[in-house]
Formats: sequence, structure tokens, C-alpha cells
Amino acid sequence: MLVIVGDNPEGILVDSRNGKTITLLTGHLDYSFASAWNPDGVTFATGNQDKTCRIWDVRNLSKSVSVLRGNLGAIRSIRYSSDGCFMAMAEPADFVHIFDVKNNYEEEQEVDFFGEISGISFSPDTESLFIGVWDRTYGSLLEYSRRRNYSYLDCLI
Repeated sequence: MLVIVGDNPEGILVDSRNGKTITLLTGHLDYSFASAWNPDGVTFATGNQDKTCRIWDVRNLSKSVSVLRGNLGAIRSIRYSSDGCFMAMAEPADFVHIFDVKNNYEEEQEVDFFGEISGISFSPDTESLFIGVWDRTYGSLLEYSRRRNYSYLDCLI
């Protein structure tokens, strides 16, 4: 299955083998910018200009199972860690939110800094979170490392 989002409040879940629409994803109020599959293959997330990220479960697509809120702007980038334990979502500037997937997204850590966000990514071993910062003067790549035996939520530094 593929998730397609764009200049429409509705997303589309498509069968990748034949290109046919499985269902429309309704609930967002504006245009979407991002989507990502959890490695579990059952859940996925969509990020929208309405400042929300919706979590969906393919076993029941009648409505999203969770709505996560940003602070200032659209959710433009979403990434799951390779082990599926964490999900990060980025706003256009200043805020990246990290959620504990195993606890139903109820625990969150917010990374608050000053800068335009060009993208986010977890390292393959999930030990680091990278945040691309776009700025003509101070453009950079921030790396946040996980301390051993702790979750991101306990120890992003």
C-alpha cells in the first residue's frame, strides 16, 4: 500500500500492485505535506498544514486513531525510527516533536531551537536524530544522541 498526500485535505491509500484507490483518508482540514509508514506495516502518519499529524491504522481506516498537534505551523516532515519505537514530526521552523510510539504517542519530547527546518531523520540504529537547519548564515545539521538504556524521551541532549 502507498499513502498519497498533497494539495487536497484528503489523503489516498492506494494498492501499489494495481494503482487502485483503497480508501480516502478524511479528517485533515487543509493540504498535507508529509506521510510515513511505521515499520510495523500496520500504522502510518500524515502531516498537514492544519498543524496536525494524524495516525492511521490500516485495520480500521474510518477515522484516524490519534491526532498529534504542532505549535506554530504545518507538519512538513515525519519519520519513524527503524525499530518503530519513536516517531518524529517537524514543523517548518523551531520545533521537532518526538513521540513514544509504544505508549500510543502519549509521551512526547519537544526539541525547541531557533531555525528553519529543512528535514529530519533517525540514524539506522536509532541512536541519533538529525535535524537539518536551513539558514543563509547559520545553516547546519543538528545531531541529538540517545543515551544508552534510555529512550529519546528521557535523554535527548
